[in-house]
Amino acid sequence: MAKYLFVYHGGSKPESDAEIAAIMDAWGQWFGSMGSAVVDGGNPVGMSSTVQSDGSVVDNGGANPASGYSLIEASSLDDALAKAKGCPILQAGGTVEVAEAIDM
Repeated sequence: MAKYLFVYHGGSKPESDAEIAAIMDAWGQWFGSMGSAVVDGGNPVGMSSTVQSDGSVVDNGGANPASGYSLIEASSLDDALAKAKGCPILQAGGTVEVAEAIDM
């Protein structure tokens, strides 16, 4: 099985403790539905900076800053995309970028 990097972008921030609990439950259920395919559930990430080719730094994370990541096993890109379609960030207005992690 190949490994796929899921990079999360955007998504709304929870506004109450109840909303935080509901979101955490949704993520837990989604990861649970994938079982051992979850290699690394990952983490949310803070604001990023981007180093440009000329050495300058953009402090806002660029055009589409990441908000988190996971590493998932899947039998194919289509399988990985099917798994990504269940991600809770999609219901919060975010997106999931999917790329195969190539072993070197």
